[in-house]
Amino acid sequence: MSRFTAFTAMIFGSLMTGTTLAKDASGPEFSKHVAPVLTRYCAGCHNADDAEGRLSLESFTDLQKGGEHGPAVLPGRSESSRLIRVLTGTAQPRMPPEGEPAPSAAEIALLKAWIDGGARGPDGREPPRGRLLTPRISPAKGVKKGITALAWHPKGRLLAVARFGEVRLIEPDRRKKNEQVFGGLPGKVNSLEFSRDGRLLVAATGIAGLTGQAVLFDASSGQRVREFDGHRDIIYSATLSPDGRLLATGSYDRRIILWNAETGEKIRTLEGHNDAVYDVAFCPDGSILASASGDETCKLWQVATGIRLDTLSQPLAEQYAVTFSPNGRYVVAGGADNRIRVWRVVSRKKPKINPLRFARFGHEGAVVGIEFSPDGRSMVSAAEDRSLKLWDTESFAQIHAFEQQPDIPQTLAFAPDGRSFLVGRIDGSLERYEATHAPAPTADVPAPSVTVPAPIPNAPPSSAADREPNDAAGSATRIQAPATIIGAIHATRDGQTTDVDLFRFRSDAGRTWMVEVNAARNKSPLDARIEVLSSGGNRIERVLLRAVRDSYFTFRGKDSTTLSDFRLHNWEEMDLNQYLYCNGEVVRLWLYPRGPDSGFKVYPGNGQRWGYFDTTPYSHPLHEPVYIVDPHPPGTNFIPNGLPVFPVYYENDDDSLRQWGTDSRLTFTAPASAEYLVRIGDARGFHGEDYSYELTVRPARPDFKVTLHGANPAVGAGSGREFHITLDRIDGFEGEVRVDISDVPPGFVVTTPIVIQSGQNIAYGSLNALPDAPQPTSENANASKVAATAEIDGVQVTHDVDNLGEIKLTEKPKLLVQLLPYEPGSTKDHSPGQSNELAIAPGETIMARVRVERNGFEDRVEFGGAGSGRNLPHGVYVDNLGLNGLLIVEGTSERTFFITAADWVPETTRWIHLKTRAEDGQTSRPVLFHVRRAKSVAELD
Repeated sequence: MSRFTAFTAMIFGSLMTGTTLAKDASGPEFSKHVAPVLTRYCAGCHNADDAEGRLSLESFTDLQKGGEHGPAVLPGRSESSRLIRVLTGTAQPRMPPEGEPAPSAAEIALLKAWIDGGARGPDGREPPRGRLLTPRISPAKGVKKGITALAWHPKGRLLAVARFGEVRLIEPDRRKKNEQVFGGLPGKVNSLEFSRDGRLLVAATGIAGLTGQAVLFDASSGQRVREFDGHRDIIYSATLSPDGRLLATGSYDRRIILWNAETGEKIRTLEGHNDAVYDVAFCPDGSILASASGDETCKLWQVATGIRLDTLSQPLAEQYAVTFSPNGRYVVAGGADNRIRVWRVVSRKKPKINPLRFARFGHEGAVVGIEFSPDGRSMVSAAEDRSLKLWDTESFAQIHAFEQQPDIPQTLAFAPDGRSFLVGRIDGSLERYEATHAPAPTADVPAPSVTVPAPIPNAPPSSAADREPNDAAGSATRIQAPATIIGAIHATRDGQTTDVDLFRFRSDAGRTWMVEVNAARNKSPLDARIEVLSSGGNRIERVLLRAVRDSYFTFRGKDSTTLSDFRLHNWEEMDLNQYLYCNGEVVRLWLYPRGPDSGFKVYPGNGQRWGYFDTTPYSHPLHEPVYIVDPHPPGTNFIPNGLPVFPVYYENDDDSLRQWGTDSRLTFTAPASAEYLVRIGDARGFHGEDYSYELTVRPARPDFKVTLHGANPAVGAGSGREFHITLDRIDGFEGEVRVDISDVPPGFVVTTPIVIQSGQNIAYGSLNALPDAPQPTSENANASKVAATAEIDGVQVTHDVDNLGEIKLTEKPKLLVQLLPYEPGSTKDHSPGQSNELAIAPGETIMARVRVERNGFEDRVEFGGAGSGRNLPHGVYVDNLGLNGLLIVEGTSERTFFITAADWVPETTRWIHLKTRAEDGQTSRPVLFHVRRAKSVAELD
């Protein structure tokens, strides 16, 4: 029994058994006296849904049926009746069970008196359960009934407004005229809906904990066409299928019932939710039904068969609202976790996982209503925090926040023309809002809207010295940038405060400067901290980081260097490349968790983690709050979303790229043509004559340096060796770099070109020898050439790279590896010299094969874990690895595995391979790997 049901029965039962019986000399009656006692103490376990001992005590009809031990009551013989015997302990097991509330001696005496009086049932038809226990309490005078549901007639002529126990039809623009009342409903009306042709109106109602009812009205006459009784608790939602032939009802009793709307016949019951069903909705073609429940899930059901197509389990709390987009591509839900989630619908004919497309922090209170405009271009949501918001449905970004509501909005209804919508509130008020507003701001940081200044000649910087006093804006030392300053952070003249040094320079708008400190690298004890300030000494905003999702660290905290195992609450709704704000530090997500005992890797994916926007990596404790953030330009005005906005200023403590230890490095782009200040001090507040520094202010000159690792390979015949290429990005260069390799010896093949993607700093290649490759000669063994090319500021730049060194051919190894396409049922072998290809679409998972040829190697063959797919594009990864990673066990020579591409991965083609941990790291021959956006996927998106 629910807590609400038990509480209601206890209170109302006590009122009725304690007062009514005293005034009724004819003896106890079932409806007035007996039913409340049975409901309070027995019906929680003995009901039609959970008939323990095959006995239900919810109604007189059920009581008459008895249970597995025979009749529960023997009219006229209370001492022999099993009901009395288990309540008094003369029969086992004693009821109620130990620890549960038990009837008092007076209540047992009442039951005995009823049985001894003949155990008479109610006269005529037994009333619905709810009506037995509901007292009539007159509301306070002058209080307006709350609006609980709204529905707009398809042609816009009429508006249906529900209040407790009634529905009124009004003309939207003339509310006091031609009003029609549909009354006599047993309780709160939780939902209203017109049929598509406007002829019928369905209302969902009932009494909480007791009975549920859906009523179908003729919209023109107000006559009841049909009633649907079958739920054991209040109905929260009733909806007609698009063709009007089916009615779906969802109830607090956890069940969904599909009805024949034309006959009232029950077609089937959909069971699977573990808590109340708060909302149900048909997709536009009527083939799928969505449900939202208090069990923190939404479910999709196939209407024709009742098969559950998917359980959408990402929500973190009760879900109160669910609906389909008008085009049927998406299902959207919201609830007590304050989020609005959007799933792409793919399980149309058979069960499939429907991918989560968006998860937005929508409100600071529980989301209670979601409604699409008729054209599907916008959506409105309402929440218990009295907020009301409008959303763009292309990106599901907020485009407007309406004023704070005077009371909780309970229901929403779009006008048929989509230009406005109505809000009904708990205080009984009704208000119309316009639904047209400007689009939301973009989430990218645009380039400054200034003319790019002319480049500064690449000449050595001027030299300057620290001239004291210069610890305030008015006394800052003037320098001519570019410049290098030699100085020290020592005690001030009063000896009490720590020195800081300020230097003034001028910049054109849009020019980017590198401000760099060399102190710790020169053995100075100074832990430098630098800032760029306005000419008056004020901080300058670099970027605004708007939080779009809140979270916190789970399992363990983080030190200042670790880049792996970032375990975050609700990580499933985060995506790669998103920025994570951690108490002043900004990192970027690089690789998804690889199972329940792992977390995200953050950029750069290897080594020590980077800080973005020149923020400094710090240590973070367990449960520290963190936020997924979007970057925006300074001065952006945001629509409030209930989460914070973090300004990031031009400042740095330790080099955010982790190359210079505690020395500082800062990238500054001048927002305007003006004078600026560089401020340097010790991060700890220390000082001394030996706290020296070398401060450089120079123009940024984006560039790159490529290094090849794994030169001088010895390659076995028919096998391969891996090498890798690392990229040092200089002065903010973020572009793509292409590495071309040529002139390898005859009989050898090499991965080329190798592309290091934008924002990445490593790529992998393989040098393979064909089975019949000749031994390299002294002329060609060292003849390979490697060149790296990128575009910088519109100019193509090429740098030579050290080559592969001396290439040697060795004997055929004990293990050969092949990476092959997945071909169901095929045992076809592929020649080692044959080139294979794989293709995947963004958002797709494909299968591939790995085969080994054992030439004396009998152990298991391991290919690694998260990085087992070598040189895959960023966002594409070997999936479903398990704890042991990708491997081929002893006695086998082949297995299939999965490759998944995130839905944002751009189209590309590159070479990939596999590398074993056996036989000194043999590799497969490179395979051409394509990411191609399929038409069907694009259409669904």
